[in-house]
Amino acid sequence: MTKHRDGYVQLGPVRTWFADTGEGSEPGAPVVLMHPGGVDSTALDVTTASLASAFRVYTPERRGHGRTANVSPMTFAAMASDMIEFLENVVGGPARLAGCSDGAVVALLVALQRPDLVDRLACVAGVFHRDGWGGGVSGGADRSEFARDLDDMHRSAPALVANDLAELAVRTLVMIGDDDEVSIEHAAEFYRSVPVAELAIVPGTSHGLLVEKPALCNAILLDFLTHDPVQTFAPIRRI
Repeated sequence: MTKHRDGYVQLGPVRTWFADTGEGSEPGAPVVLMHPGGVDSTALDVTTASLASAFRVYTPERRGHGRTANVSPMTFAAMASDMIEFLENVVGGPARLAGCSDGAVVALLVALQRPDLVDRLACVAGVFHRDGWGGGVSGGADRSEFARDLDDMHRSAPALVANDLAELAVRTLVMIGDDDEVSIEHAAEFYRSVPVAELAIVPGTSHGLLVEKPALCNAILLDFLTHDPVQTFAPIRRI
């Protein structure tokens, strides 16, 4: 990977760390890759390396994560506002968004609010409604303040419905593992509710699909991010 720069940018009240990686040989918009909750951008290094072979890839760390301070409120809505400002002021225009888990939720909210800033959207192991998570919130008074903030966020959000997804004007990939924390039924509803969507269920993987089968997952992501949709032979939903 060729790293162009890394450092901080002020996004409202949040001094946000990010890196800018890759040569960007693929024409068109760059990629902004959004990490899962509770970890930093290095959790997706294997994905970043693959995407950076074709794109200029930005990897911001959201409020409370990695090298970015925990600024209140810790909400999906606040993080989406941060990322909109990141697209406007750092990327300088539209990008292809790819997010994993909580990062997928943030990317989805950005695309709904500002479709003019989103060229394509890949939501990996993410939900549109909190009920889509298969596991409950951990809880416990002995958890860190940051962990409790994340728990509170997951209890209340996201809370989108199918009609909200019907307004999504961006080509979208919904991608999960076949044994994911996100139920297959929820992912199928996500896919069916978005007007222009594609669905990928990666066999033999869990919520950590991007690192469990990186070659397969990276191939799916690169295909989606670099190629236009094909004309299918026997379409049903897309007829």
